[in-house]
Amino acid sequence: MTTKKTRNAVLRARMREKNILIAPGAHDALCATIFEQAGFEAVYMSGFANSAGMIGRPDVGLMTYSEMLGRATALADRVEIPIIADGDTGYGNAVNVYRTVRGYEKAGISCIQIEDQVAPKKCGHMVGREVIAAEEMVGKIHAACDARRDDDFMIMVRTDARTTHGIDAALERASLYQEAGADILFVESPESLDEMRRITAHCTVPTVANMVEFGRTPLYTAEELQELGYRLMLMPVAATFLIAKAISEAARVMRTEGSSKSLMGSMLSMKECTDLLGLKDVREMEARYATGRVLRDGV
Repeated sequence: MTTKKTRNAVLRARMREKNILIAPGAHDALCATIFEQAGFEAVYMSGFANSAGMIGRPDVGLMTYSEMLGRATALADRVEIPIIADGDTGYGNAVNVYRTVRGYEKAGISCIQIEDQVAPKKCGHMVGREVIAAEEMVGKIHAACDARRDDDFMIMVRTDARTTHGIDAALERASLYQEAGADILFVESPESLDEMRRITAHCTVPTVANMVEFGRTPLYTAEELQELGYRLMLMPVAATFLIAKAISEAARVMRTEGSSKSLMGSMLSMKECTDLLGLKDVREMEARYATGRVLRDGV
């Protein structure tokens, strides 16, 4: 079994490779488990997905530090692959960022994402986002870097300046954030292939391509993004959008037909689901540890 420290080293080493790393977004431990078993090398704890999955609300800064930390802990306890986790704005000022990094690292996360939005933040593909002063964000990055106990724990820094201030301003911030210590740079929501090329050419640390279906950035394959120079590909909401559509259809069928019989062909069986969830491992642990007998009548 991998340790937290090992996972951190694995991710840092992987980000040195030219082959792009694909991290799908998970809004719960079930999704993370499925992605791990499918062979993905890392998973992304998406803020949008977890806001939808936990509180059923849009990604507009409603999730708190403690709620996101709980989700991070659950994911890290369930899977062994590295987890890249959305830390939003760090949930406050630079001192809050310091505490957030400490908490995420202790939970077993291998990379935290922090962004330069004004709180309450918004999803990176929504309009109306505002950004804090670049100098304030630099202070947050310094706090994040100083907070980590393991040098392999990675700090991914996102700027949301593109939509409101333009690509030039976003690239200026990327330079400042890189100098401040960002391990990975995330220039959010470029709107053309040319802008994406400018991002990868401008940055000397690994860069992120955020592939949001129906978002502001054109969608490309992992191979195409790798050719553009990206090292990390996030697909933060694909699973959430798919699940929402599937459950919406299931709700319609169950409501109109008064039964789930016609849906059974689209389901995992009970055995398939319990196998996925690791029932065999639990049974083996019971056989190994639960050796005592039930006491009756005081015996």
